[in-house]
Amino acid sequence: MPDKFDTSLPPFDCLSDSQQQRLRDALDVAYFRAGETIIEADEACQQLYIIIKGSVEERAADGQEIFAHYTADDLFDVRAQLDARSRHHYQALEDTLCYLLPREHFIALYQSNSQFAAYFDGNLAQRQQLLDEAHQQQNLAEFILTKISDDNIQPCLIVPHDTNLTAVTQAMRDKRVDAALVKLNATPQYGIVTRTNLLHAVLLDSLPASTPVSQVATTPVISVNKGDFLFNAMLAMTRHKVKRVQVLDGDNVAGMLDLTQVLSLFSTHSHVLTLRIARAKTIDELALAAGSQHRLVETLFNNGIHTLFVMELIATVNEQIIEKAFQLVVPPEMHDRCCLIVMGSEGRGEQILKTDQDNALILQDGIDWPGCAQVMARLTQTLHQLGYPLCPGKVMVNNPQWVKPQSEWLHTLSDFVQAGTENAVMALAILADSHAVAGNRALLSPLQTHLHQLLADQELLLATFTRPALQFSVPLTLFGKLKTGKEGLDIKRGGIFPIVHGIRALALEHAIADNNTFARIDQLTRCRVLEPETASNLSEALKLFIKLRLRQQLGQQQDPQSRGMQQHLDISVLSRAERDLLRHSLHVVKKFKEWLGYHYQIRD
Repeated sequence: MPDKFDTSLPPFDCLSDSQQQRLRDALDVAYFRAGETIIEADEACQQLYIIIKGSVEERAADGQEIFAHYTADDLFDVRAQLDARSRHHYQALEDTLCYLLPREHFIALYQSNSQFAAYFDGNLAQRQQLLDEAHQQQNLAEFILTKISDDNIQPCLIVPHDTNLTAVTQAMRDKRVDAALVKLNATPQYGIVTRTNLLHAVLLDSLPASTPVSQVATTPVISVNKGDFLFNAMLAMTRHKVKRVQVLDGDNVAGMLDLTQVLSLFSTHSHVLTLRIARAKTIDELALAAGSQHRLVETLFNNGIHTLFVMELIATVNEQIIEKAFQLVVPPEMHDRCCLIVMGSEGRGEQILKTDQDNALILQDGIDWPGCAQVMARLTQTLHQLGYPLCPGKVMVNNPQWVKPQSEWLHTLSDFVQAGTENAVMALAILADSHAVAGNRALLSPLQTHLHQLLADQELLLATFTRPALQFSVPLTLFGKLKTGKEGLDIKRGGIFPIVHGIRALALEHAIADNNTFARIDQLTRCRVLEPETASNLSEALKLFIKLRLRQQLGQQQDPQSRGMQQHLDISVLSRAERDLLRHSLHVVKKFKEWLGYHYQIRD
């Protein structure tokens, strides 16, 4: 047939050129009138159907349950090709035109091409991976997926702790390196010394050349593991503001990676952005640096970088922007006497583009700070200037309700749990995702511990806490079709929120300290709260929702009127494979909500 058949769509893009040609040669075309039965339940099915135009309904054999509607580019009945018999009834809802692929040709392709077979066999994670591979570009993506290996590790000089400065300098010159690891007494710990450290020790600190190098070495040394992604080395350097990381192979030192080497492979200049943030001396300078964050997201996303990598990098950059704003606005003498925390998606490390501010301040007990309210008002306005919109619910440090001494916060958490009202539960949900970003970060830990202790045996409260996850309906019709309103498909309420909030409730129930939803899912799997397949499907569904939403947000970024629509998806711009994945992912959410209702005995 049909040379017109589009083999660029997954899973047909997995086929070789010769397999694609055999596919085209085997295809036929059939026409079905509205109301006509295409496949009878419990009968042999001799071909795979690929819709050219029209609409088809899938029903149970007894006609009592509708499973799905199919439209242009959708295919059915795959299960019947493998079982040789169809379990369900398929009927044309309107005049429909289909490609027909004979069963024997489908089976031949299925048996000879593992990627083609994986698309039909796999769970949601495998299908998403195949779609990502189909869309992924090279260049930057190749860097992201490059692993730390002997090809990119630099050998490093290791010296004993009692080596004097002269000997270390001589060894570094002989080896032509600008840094060395120092083996400390506390095995297997290491320190690091650079040419700059040696220069400062001799010229600025006037230390004698016989001084043991351990006295000028810096600790701890940030480490990454051989076999890890090279991108993680970039994240480690960005997060800890260092230019070198130690590479470990098990318990042994395999070598070193430095910033210059990594930047030569990585062209998005994320570290350059963080350096600009660190060097900013005024809010205006910080705003200029923060303004380039959007371009970084766009570059990474448009080059096919995995959503989780983008999320982790941008979470780190966001944290550094907010921390720098805190340092510029809050008087230095107060930095160690209070702690700025962020909540919501920022607290979970799941914010990619800037969203509404959700923050609070923990004050050290017993301090007297008369100007606190004025400083916090200025901080809120500064963050607004840096691109973080004001929170409509006023969950910000310019609201006195979100600025309290540590002991008062502890009492507040207890009061929220005791009250158990809708507003109290909402406040608990917000605080459950707290993450310290500036000031004395140790002030947050007792609050997190107290919250987990309070909720450990509160089954009734956890049921109330979880109920909002079941409040919004999944955007699927009774017929299993994607459901959209005038503004599009509400992916935030119908997809993202049920997963995030449901997993948050389970994490609190089981005293899991992680804030990030993906880390919480992993921990819940380790605790055997979630089955591995369920956990994998939930993670992949959430990644898909975030990715599709981000793509639309990037497209709408130039239109200030579109901000309110950013949680809605325009499914008309999605490919057939993306619609299929979205529908599958929403069914995952639907099953998860049913499981949550059963788990917490929630009756509506």
